[in-house]
Amino acid sequence: MLAWLYLHPQEETSLADIAARFGVSTATASREADRLVEAELVTERRHGNLRLLRANATGRLAGPLTELFALTYGPIAVLGDLLLPLAGVEEARIYGSWAARYSGEHGGVPNDVDVLVVGDPDEDELYEAARKAERLLDREVNVHRVSSARWHEPGTDPFLTSVRSRPTVQLEAFERKHKR
Repeated sequence: MLAWLYLHPQEETSLADIAARFGVSTATASREADRLVEAELVTERRHGNLRLLRANATGRLAGPLTELFALTYGPIAVLGDLLLPLAGVEEARIYGSWAARYSGEHGGVPNDVDVLVVGDPDEDELYEAARKAERLLDREVNVHRVSSARWHEPGTDPFLTSVRSRPTVQLEAFERKHKR
């Protein structure tokens, strides 16, 4: 619950939605929410009968927790585990606004994740893995595949030149089981 809230800081989520998302009872989610609110890691707001929760983005632990969750539950971990084991994938990198925010550039939380896959994986397997990542991350995942030869040609492709000129995050496989 805490990881999901910190990886979606712009969203205020009802306790009932959280319980459904993680397959637990509302009572269980409520007890956990009580602990997180008491620890000031999560803020809550009441709207009628709804109890709405959000990551405490102004707390002193917000930055370190967000970074920890991004590395363990966010796009880096999820995409690395799903894409790198595919036959034909030599490497994969997150680029675009998500990589820029992760690298410290200011701006809003991106709604999607852009991924560059180097190699020659099966296109159907690649896009199936991207759709699974979308379900796990609750964000759109855009995959762009390039051959190894094209990736290593210096300066010949305007798109790749642009990708190289901005922050990227190289993916690694964490090899864990994702559930949802």
